[in-house]
Amino acid sequence: MSAENQADKNGDMDGASARGKLIETASLIMREGDTIDISFSELSVRSGLNSALVKYYFGNKDGLLEAILERDMTKIVEDVGLLIAKDMPPEDKLRHHIGAVIDTYYKYPYIHRLTMRLIRDLPPEGARDIANKYLKPLSEAYGIFVGDGIKTGVFRDLDPDLFYSAVTGAADRFFTGKLVWKYCYGRDDFDEKMRDAYREQTVDLVMAGILAR
Repeated sequence: MSAENQADKNGDMDGASARGKLIETASLIMREGDTIDISFSELSVRSGLNSALVKYYFGNKDGLLEAILERDMTKIVEDVGLLIAKDMPPEDKLRHHIGAVIDTYYKYPYIHRLTMRLIRDLPPEGARDIANKYLKPLSEAYGIFVGDGIKTGVFRDLDPDLFYSAVTGAADRFFTGKLVWKYCYGRDDFDEKMRDAYREQTVDLVMAGILAR
């Protein structure tokens, strides 16, 4: 059966399109396997769809990865924009945002590796497009978060871009370190309780470092 016929046959599945089913299944495989390498055979088995549909909907594997990144990062950028627009003190906004970053990396621990993989492997125009759509808006948001706090005297003077790297690095390093915890500490409890404890501690540490003394 051709990919086109397979697509026609599947149509909507429980309210979700075959394209969305492939994206969500691939995302789940990456979350569970702590990887950004996707086996088409596993994707086919777990989604119940012909792997030929990847080419039909996305062109190739990179196209599928770009679609996953678009789904995840678009939501992140939108949420950050909504937070910027809220009438809240700078320290409350930043505290809320850092907590949201921790939650995002818990849900999508592959997000940084996926972004870097695509920026490295895509042609320059593709990498530039990712930077313009997702990374630059987030960098600009940190300029606002940090800048507002500096202007009001709540935050000490610091570089927003370096601060952005520190916050995202803290989240990425923890949630991509599951095997370190397993083999070094004998722990395999990366559950919501662990996430909440890490969120609370990280927010407190970061805010203590940025607040004016």
